[in-house]
Amino acid sequence: MDNLLRKLDLTSLRLFVAVCQERNIARAAEREFIAPSAVSRRIADIEALIGLPVIQRQSRGIVVTPVGETLLRHALTVIGTIESLGAELSQYCSGAKGNVRIVANLASIVQFLPEDIAAFQRLFPDVNIDIEEHNSVEVLRVLEERGADFGICNAIEGLEHFERLHYRTDRLSLMIPHGHALAGATQIHFASLMQENFVGLRSPSALTILLAREAKKLGADLNIKIRVSSLDALCRMVHAGLGVAIVPHQVGELYLNTLNVQLIPLADVWATRELVVVFKELGQLSATAHTLVNFLAQNG
Repeated sequence: MDNLLRKLDLTSLRLFVAVCQERNIARAAEREFIAPSAVSRRIADIEALIGLPVIQRQSRGIVVTPVGETLLRHALTVIGTIESLGAELSQYCSGAKGNVRIVANLASIVQFLPEDIAAFQRLFPDVNIDIEEHNSVEVLRVLEERGADFGICNAIEGLEHFERLHYRTDRLSLMIPHGHALAGATQIHFASLMQENFVGLRSPSALTILLAREAKKLGADLNIKIRVSSLDALCRMVHAGLGVAIVPHQVGELYLNTLNVQLIPLADVWATRELVVVFKELGQLSATAHTLVNFLAQNG
């Protein structure tokens, strides 16, 4: 029986099962859209391989032998396993199952991604998602090195080398400590802040680059007294009275009830920023990643 694995094919097993279920070779052939002689030849090949009869032909049909009953039991298991495999693989092809790796900037992770990913997981619970935080510049570098399926970042220089879809829009606001002279203002222009002491982010984030560029247009440099590595630390430094900071408005709102700070929306046009879903080529994404990209773009 050592040759069974190499010589017993799935088509022969399927036809044998049909014969056993129909108890008639002609009816089995009709069900499987094949000539009765071809079915008989497949059954004969199985019997030659095993060395024992699996059915007995009678005038009104067939009778399955004890050897045939054993073969039928295992054949049903094999065919059921193959059908289950096909169904599971089709989920990968349709995007309903698989693994996706995302690189995203902090603004998207803090403000939007948790709720969007939760909504996606309710529809596709068998998709595993790995999210890695990078600033927008690093997001593009990782994608260039094929280190992730797609990324989410601000619309920055370098995007022209990638394909992208709109994701969300966020707005920048000034965060000030309790008792600051600007308390009570409903909005403010960036140009009026050049004399303030700022708390800034240490890494070359999209926000850091943007603020430096806009200050340069005004012929000034931001007076950054303290640099930190996260938006959480940034907000806490403002709470402690160590300076003011520019933050995504929805990020700042998370701290209004826990820290003594106030948010004042920036009135400048550039303070409204676009977040994009970015990738090398849409056609190169896996079905699962493609499904998630479309979901984020459509629900953003």
